[in-house]
Amino acid sequence: MTTILALISLTLLVFSALLLWHFLEQRKMIHQMLENEGIPDTTRDPELILTLRVIDPLSLAKRESRTGRMLADRLPVMTQKMVYQEVMKELETELEERNIDVEMCIEYR
Repeated sequence: MTTILALISLTLLVFSALLLWHFLEQRKMIHQMLENEGIPDTTRDPELILTLRVIDPLSLAKRESRTGRMLADRLPVMTQKMVYQEVMKELETELEERNIDVEMCIEYR
């Protein structure tokens, strides 16, 4: 029984070593192809981005402003845009007070 387990372990070790060697060879080949094509190596860390979504912008507009109460039912898309712009302004002023440099923009998805 011990012999069978030792043989299985040895087989798995050889198989793992073969996979590692194959992986390293592929990596070398990719680097050579990138160098031949003149493509820079892009192995940098990804950029972190913070996303903010207002859950119910229409009710927020109705609750916070008189204009929002009037416009929310008649022009909901415009009201949503105005809510996001106002939230962005307030966040920007709060972050400026704390000396945090940020780049903010509104994305439409």
